[in-house]
Amino acid sequence: MTQRIALTGPGPRPDLNLGILAFVDHAGIAARDGRVRSRGLAEGFALFELAELLGYDVGYVRTRHLQRYLSSPLPFLAALGQHVRRMRLGTQVIPLRFENAGRLAEDLATTDLLLEGRLRAGVGPGYSARDAINVRAFGIPEGGVREHVDRTLTGLLAFLDGETVSLADTHVETADPGAPLQVQPQVPGLRERLSYGAATVRGAGLAGTLGLGLQLTTMHPDDGSGRPVDELQAELIHAYREACQIGGLGDGHVSVGRLALPIRTDADRELFDGLITEDGWHRRARQEGLLEREIGGGPAVFAPVPVDDPAGVAAALQADRAVAAADELVLSLPMDRPIDLVRRIVVTFAQDVAPLLRTRR
Repeated sequence: MTQRIALTGPGPRPDLNLGILAFVDHAGIAARDGRVRSRGLAEGFALFELAELLGYDVGYVRTRHLQRYLSSPLPFLAALGQHVRRMRLGTQVIPLRFENAGRLAEDLATTDLLLEGRLRAGVGPGYSARDAINVRAFGIPEGGVREHVDRTLTGLLAFLDGETVSLADTHVETADPGAPLQVQPQVPGLRERLSYGAATVRGAGLAGTLGLGLQLTTMHPDDGSGRPVDELQAELIHAYREACQIGGLGDGHVSVGRLALPIRTDADRELFDGLITEDGWHRRARQEGLLEREIGGGPAVFAPVPVDDPAGVAAALQADRAVAAADELVLSLPMDRPIDLVRRIVVTFAQDVAPLLRTRR
């Protein structure tokens, strides 16, 4: 299967940012010659290097605990940043239910320094149908998950803003006794580059009030109204923009994720057959009330997956109300699929769909 990969850098910067969101796994761990390597992590590196060559603006990784996918994304991004030199790198999202605000602030700031200011970290509550599965590894959140998430977010932002957390005593070698201490390092601009993954109007408004970016993905809680995902998310974007403006923070920054399957040839359609079948099942389940996926114990709805020639895919995305209201469109790549399939989506979207989106925008 031939791939047309442009090895030159991107042209003039468009007004619509484009990114990818990938599952990177730890699969294929093996020891050889005194070193331990992971085939999955190496494939992840190669995927983002390809995305940079193709002109994507930003690359995100997902975070998953107790699974084979990245459980600690920041070390991966720090290492990736030594190979990917232009593209911004980030997370969607780091689940705050598992985090300590002080340690997370340190890790974010150190990673941002290693990336020379290119970190675009997303944080959020995260979700699980059953929180009990996380207790042994991560403990029970004090006051419950929601209270812990809100407390962690408040602390994280305060620490990134440079809050004095203590005063030095005689055991702090680098400061005089009584000098104010902050969580270190303090990195200019990091706070303004943080985003929040919201799934409710409350969460979207909170992100806008706090001056954070807003991240939306392909899955959304079902509110029982029967409305499609793009309409539900457009409502969140409106609440977010309104909160930003009330706070004198401008329009903020909105990122929307969508999976799309642009088809050039019959071979593409055959390659994507499993994904097409899965999307059809989700649509039928939605219509028949048989949704099997959950967010926080409740039913979820999915954004439809455009399956068409590149022009048809571009038109479908242009008609998506959430995408039309966003600043950044992120190509959400599938999980548990061969790397050749994932690469094919990334290449075809960049070469055949992205120019249409940017032109029509």
